[in-house]
Amino acid sequence: MPISAAVTAIGLVVMWSSGFIGAELGTREAAADTLLMWRFLAAAAVLGGVWALLGRRRPRPRAIAEQAVIGALSQGGYLGGIVWSVGLGVPSGTAALIAALQPLAAGALAGRLLGETVSPRQWAGLAIGLGGVTLVVQGDVSAGPAAPAWAYGLPFAAMAALLAASFLERRVRAPLEPVDAIPLHCLVSAVLFTGVAVAGGHAAPPAGGGFWAAVAWTVLLSTVGGYGFYWLSLRRNGVTRTSALIYLTPPTTLVWAYAMFGDAPGWTALAGMAVCVIGVTAATVRHRPDARRARTGPRLADPEPDRTWRTPNPAEPRRTGPTARGQRPTEVTPQVKEP
Repeated sequence: MPISAAVTAIGLVVMWSSGFIGAELGTREAAADTLLMWRFLAAAAVLGGVWALLGRRRPRPRAIAEQAVIGALSQGGYLGGIVWSVGLGVPSGTAALIAALQPLAAGALAGRLLGETVSPRQWAGLAIGLGGVTLVVQGDVSAGPAAPAWAYGLPFAAMAALLAASFLERRVRAPLEPVDAIPLHCLVSAVLFTGVAVAGGHAAPPAGGGFWAAVAWTVLLSTVGGYGFYWLSLRRNGVTRTSALIYLTPPTTLVWAYAMFGDAPGWTALAGMAVCVIGVTAATVRHRPDARRARTGPRLADPEPDRTWRTPNPAEPRRTGPTARGQRPTEVTPQVKEP
């Protein structure tokens, strides 16, 4: 049974926002590369086993190559930047908000990459959204951030990587269903992050149970749920609408963070989020010129009847003279002369 659009939207927003909370849970127990290594090793094992049990057909080499690049960007680049920034002290809500500028960037790049017209209103929305993010980041900095200033650039890089993966997925020549693509993405990410963790000497996991709880959280909610709903929405709704749904993750993440960690957002952060909402609305909501013209323009007259010339049929009755409302027209029966 197909999943409805409402369920897809709600599932994407809730599950995607869980990834920022999982990053904070995991980086409290271990380094970012340690968490990412074991997260994707576990995800690749679980999803690979499910893929094998379902008896799915092996993808073609071209599809494997395409999805390997997409997986490296969407999970390696995106999650690497997000988890690393949170591990350096960037608040999870701020990281979610910066990463959620994706719809604005998608609207700005859609003209060149997807052939869509980018209006001045969309460029204005991009500028407004950037101003909102500046307010949020300024609020965190004034509150005495634990993260260095350059760490706030990591969520921007993560957003760019996910956006690039989204555009590439829309242009692939051998598309795969999410049940085939996501295990491949996880396998590529597992290889990538294992290499990073081993090179940095962080491959050994901590002994505490909190770390494995964070791994389970990120595998089930963030990877299976978040990326599953993301690629499903991307296939059904396209880049722009899916990106707009991603923008709803910051307030959801703030609710998660307040409920689990007691992190109450400040007034500056709330004001910045409101400004970002205005920017996203200006950049993504499309006006309907036809409907506006119908409301403001002159009222269209009723369509004229068909006046195409037709040769009269002698056997049909002929109507003559004007007809008043409520009266039947006068019918004149043609006289057919006898030979």
